[in-house]
Order: sequence, then C-alpha cells, then structure tokens
Amino acid sequence: MNLLSSVSIFSFFTLISRILGYLRDILIAVFLGASIFADAFFVAFRLPNTFRRLFAEGTFNAAFIPSYTSAKVEDKKKGKKFANDVLSSLFLILLFIVTIVEIFTPYLIYIIAPGFSEDQIKFNLAVELTRITFPFLLFISLSSFFAGILNSNNKFAAAAAAPIILNIVLILSLIYSYMQGLNYVNQLSYGVTIAGIIQLSFLIYVTKKFYKPALSFSLKFSSKVKFFFKKLIPSILSSGVTQINILVGTIIASFQSGAVSYLYYADRVYQINLALAGIAVGTVSLPVLSKAFKMKNVKKISDIQNKSFELSLLFSIPASFGLIFASSEIVNALFGYGSFSVNDVEMTSAALKFFGYGVPAFALIKILSNFFFARDNTKTPFYISVFIVFLNILISVSLFNKIGFIIIPIATSISTWIGVLIYIYLLNSKKILLLKNQLIVNFIKILISTIIMVSILIFSLNRFSNYLDYSYNYKAVYLISIVAFVGMFYLLSCYLLGILKLKNYKTN
Repeated sequence: MNLLSSVSIFSFFTLISRILGYLRDILIAVFLGASIFADAFFVAFRLPNTFRRLFAEGTFNAAFIPSYTSAKVEDKKKGKKFANDVLSSLFLILLFIVTIVEIFTPYLIYIIAPGFSEDQIKFNLAVELTRITFPFLLFISLSSFFAGILNSNNKFAAAAAAPIILNIVLILSLIYSYMQGLNYVNQLSYGVTIAGIIQLSFLIYVTKKFYKPALSFSLKFSSKVKFFFKKLIPSILSSGVTQINILVGTIIASFQSGAVSYLYYADRVYQINLALAGIAVGTVSLPVLSKAFKMKNVKKISDIQNKSFELSLLFSIPASFGLIFASSEIVNALFGYGSFSVNDVEMTSAALKFFGYGVPAFALIKILSNFFFARDNTKTPFYISVFIVFLNILISVSLFNKIGFIIIPIATSISTWIGVLIYIYLLNSKKILLLKNQLIVNFIKILISTIIMVSILIFSLNRFSNYLDYSYNYKAVYLISIVAFVGMFYLLSCYLLGILKLKNYKTN
C-alpha cells in the first residue's frame, strides 16, 4: 500500500464533501445569516454532528480497527462474530441514547446552550430542531461501523464519499424550501435525519462484499468485545479532542449573540484542511500501523510514523499560514452575501485567524494519538485529552467576559499545541516515537515551500483586493483562483525539493 496514494483517494472524496458543505453553508449564510434561526439550527445540529465527527473521523476506528484486525488474524469466523457482537451492542446503546435525548431535550439544551435560556423563542426553537436532528446520531454512528470494516480492508473511497450524501440532501432541502416557500430551519433539520438513513443504507450495500451483518441481541459478549467497549469511551474523548473543544466553545459562545454562528462558519473553513492533514492521514495509516505493531515490525512502524508525520505537516503548515494571512478575504469571499453582513465577516474572520494558528496541532493530535491506539492503548490519549479540554475551558471561561467569544479559538489553539508537546514527550520517553533525522530535513523543505507560497499569496491578495471586496459579487471566483494558483506553486516547490513523490510513501 502507498500511504500518499491512499491519502489522496481519501482526501479527494473528503474534499468533494467539504466543497459541497461549503455550498451548503453559503446557502445557510444567505438565507439565515447569523440570526436566531441560524444559532438555533447550529446548536441542534452541533450535537449529532459532533458525534458524527467523533465516530466517523477516526475515533471509532481507533478502538475498532486494532481489535477487529487482531480477531481476523486469529480466525475469519472470530472476526465475523466480533463484528456482529459490536454492531448489535452498538445499535442497542445508540437506540437507548436517542430515546433518552428525545425525552429530555430541553434539559440537554440547557447544558449545551445555557445562554439560550435568556431568549425563550430561541430556546424553544433549539429544542424543536434538536428533536428532529438527533436521530441522525443513530444512523451516522452505525455508518461509522461499516466504514471501519471497509478501512480495515484498506478500502477508503466509499467511507470517505459517504458524507457527500449529507451535504447533497441539505442543499436540496434549502433549494426545495426556497422554491416552495417553506420554513428553512425545519426542512434543514429533517434533511439531516433523512441523510443519515441514506448514508447508512449506502455503506451497508458497499460493505456486503467484506461483511454481511447479523444482529444478535444477546447480552453475553466475548472478552474481545468487552475489551473493545472499554477502549471505545476513552477513544471517543481522546481522538475527538478537537471536536469536544468545539462543542465546549459552542456552550460558552451561546452567551454572546451571533457567536455560535461565527464559530460555526470559521470551523467549517479550517475543517477542510483538518480533513486532509489529520483525518485522512490518521485514518489511512492506522490499519497498517496496527498490523505492524501486531507483527512487531520495528522498521515498518518507524517508516509509517515518519511518513504520517511528514504528510500531516505537508498539508497543515501551508494551510495554517494561509488562514492567518488571508482569513478576512476567505470569509468575505465564501460567506459575504445576503444576510451575512460586513460585521459578520469581521467576527468570523477573527475567529478563523486564531483557529489558523492551531491547524497543525489539530492535525498532529490525530497522528500522535494513533501511535498509542495502534498498541491498543486508549488510556494515555484519554488522560491527555482530558487535560487539553480542561485547559481550554479554564482559559475560555476566565477570559470570556473580558475578550468575548474570540477567546474560544485562542484557547482551543493554545491548549491543543500544549497537548501536542505532551504527546511528543510521552511517546519519546516510552521509546514509541521512532522519528528519523530525515524528517527534520523535510520539515525545513516544507517551511521553504510555505514561505514561497505565502509571498505569492500576499502579493495576489493585494493585487486583486478590489475584486475581493464585500460588495463585489464574484469575489469567490477570484479567491478560488488565487488559492489554486498559490497551491500549485506550493506543490511544485515541494516536488522540486523531493518531498512529494509517490515512491517516498510506500508502506510495504
């Protein structure tokens, strides 16, 4: 298997999904802006969507793939039974959670958006929309199980393409609402749950070549299944630390009008790169890394670690600098239309800029936690993640009244960078981190290419500033052209410096 080619396949479909997600968010920004309707929908969508990210973007795989791989290596029938037992128990647990949340939704809103209680209309709307969207959690979490089966067999395309369904359905919901004069937020919320059903059906169909599900509701499970669930909860908290920090930020931001929406739109932009630099690399590398640990192949473990690290930096460092230097132009070009005002652009771009400082850390957390997950160790990443979340909350709460919502992206970036340093220290002290000197050389080459890219970016932004103004209708076309132009120069520079060649990323 070639790590770069597999990451490219995964990234391609993920990028298509994120582009469609961007189109979806443009429509939401145009029709809803940063209104109470947008705030209520984003809160209602945040919880099931956070679980989607937690399960779909590596967390479930971190616990499932090493255990499933181990069971299959012993015996294929044991692997099938293990998968059936996990699926059955997962279905029952999720059904129970969804039922409880549907009953006690108002109390949940008090927890995840306490600031909404000051506005009864916004609060009631959030309750109504959450009850519509929350069943999405059941379908999307089960979808992650089938995606895990595919990833275990080194099949990444279908699992990466599945989220495209959600964005297509939500775009169609908005267009249909506009044409029929319907309530936008209600139709969006129903679209979320409908998309979950379609996505699950799609993955069940694609996976049937490797696995045919057989539900069994017996509560007696093997020791392997029990061990898996013991790992799953720590894995959810550790691998999904960035998403948990975002959820924490939403809770705190609910006390400031419009802040939930500002953070949501900023989050949508930097998540595009995180999907490539962290999620794609982490998802693709985990199965081969787990197998290498099972085989005790030290050379292969070292190779995969170095290649994963390098690929993550290759994607995340230029993105970080791009978001820092062009945050205002990016938000303005992507969302500066209709109900999304100039002030909304300024607030969102400020949040995006400070998220930009943390992008490499958000990506590296995914990679570094894999080095523990591949060894069936979810406790250490769990403890680190608890510390990161606690630090994030401490910084955010202590300075929120003085600085406002902007402290949330600042705190998220600072706490995650500290988490990266803790990971590196612990991995090195346990002699698990097997990095080579060549990585430092390649890191310097990446920095050189990034400096060239940033120089061209700043020149281009100044040269076409009039066409990126809020009042110009086609500013998105100019922004996309500039990004494509500087991106091409960056990739060309990396290729000429010898760090973007397929042969460098073979894992066999």
